[in-house]
Amino acid sequence: MIDQTITQTISTCLKKHRKLLVAYSGGVDSTVLLHALVKLKQQADLAVRAIYIHHGLSQNADNWASHCQQQCQQWEIPFIIEKVKLDTSAGNIEEQARHARYQAIYHHLKSDEMLCTAQHLDDQCETFLLALKRGSGPSGLSAMPVENQQHLRPLLTISRKQIEAYANWHQLTWIEDESNQDDHYDRNFLRLNVLPIIDQRWPQFSQMVARSASLCQQQEALINELLLNDFHQVLTQQGQLRLSPLRDYSEYKRNAILRMWLRHQHVMMPSQKQLALIWQTVVQAKNDANPQFVLHHKQIRRYQNLLYLLPLYKDTELEVINWDLTSPLVLPDHIGELHALYQNDLTCRLPNRDEHITVRFHAQGQLQIVNRQGSRAIKKLWQENHIPPWMRTRIPLIYYDEQLICAVGVFVTDQGKGSQIDFRVT
Repeated sequence: MIDQTITQTISTCLKKHRKLLVAYSGGVDSTVLLHALVKLKQQADLAVRAIYIHHGLSQNADNWASHCQQQCQQWEIPFIIEKVKLDTSAGNIEEQARHARYQAIYHHLKSDEMLCTAQHLDDQCETFLLALKRGSGPSGLSAMPVENQQHLRPLLTISRKQIEAYANWHQLTWIEDESNQDDHYDRNFLRLNVLPIIDQRWPQFSQMVARSASLCQQQEALINELLLNDFHQVLTQQGQLRLSPLRDYSEYKRNAILRMWLRHQHVMMPSQKQLALIWQTVVQAKNDANPQFVLHHKQIRRYQNLLYLLPLYKDTELEVINWDLTSPLVLPDHIGELHALYQNDLTCRLPNRDEHITVRFHAQGQLQIVNRQGSRAIKKLWQENHIPPWMRTRIPLIYYDEQLICAVGVFVTDQGKGSQIDFRVT
């Protein structure tokens, strides 16, 4: 009976999805998920792969990877091992491991595949309680959906006891991660010390929590539906937020729009305090300020009444790179490749034989620009060309000896005037 229940539940969850990548740790949950998919694969047109993420936190990790590889060979499932590095001194190793795990998995996930993970009913209960501990609202208390974007959780309505019963019935073998017994971790503390006592008193507690999470999901979906038109009105085509309409919204509506924006760009949700700080320190900063707020390896910036979400850029101001023009130049910090072009709309002169070419990312002083009367401070030139402050050290500057010739794609100085060469970043 349990065999049929789990198989049918997974089959219903899959719907029309036929290409799957299973996050396979070798534990009982993911072993049952993969085994059930192998059985379904024999009956339906399924393409199933598995991936093991090697965190390197346990001395047994190599053995676990070997176990998973052997099991996949036996079940004739293509298998990937991916190693990730964690900084054990940086704190919150649970969050680090989760972030690194999903980053590695999504690197391998194909555009036409769905990621399948083995979270179950008890995991849902733990996630809900952890969100409650953090003081989360409906979004956090929604816990985990069965499906979102490219992610499926086919076992989310199945209990841990049912999963273990299935594994024992089919005489499956799995690994036991010793860290699961360490109640220093919040999730393990709930699993080992709290939920067993609650389940003794209220055996249906996990199901009731799942129901509450589902109701929170419905409420969150309704809020998003009601706000969707407003969200699209304040969102630019490039993904920035227009601040003028936001200033007229109530605090509640404004915060909901900000959360939608961050979720839209796959950023972990900020706390209420962080939202307040974003508004106070970035949006409400003085007009001549250059405010920045760092949030989960991203930066939030304001420029010309728009709110930007950007990566954390490295400082390139001191970079000086020699270039001979003969091949594309790879620029630092993923800025792109710099090319020298010799046809169509050429804007600069070629260097003289005795002139040395360098690429830099910082300039100062007054400049005379082609087709402009008088000189301009470079800060004014950036402003006139609507270049945000954080981009001003990411635009390559071409120098012949110590003379600035051009800011690629922005302006050419009188000293670089000509029609023999052009520069482009790709």
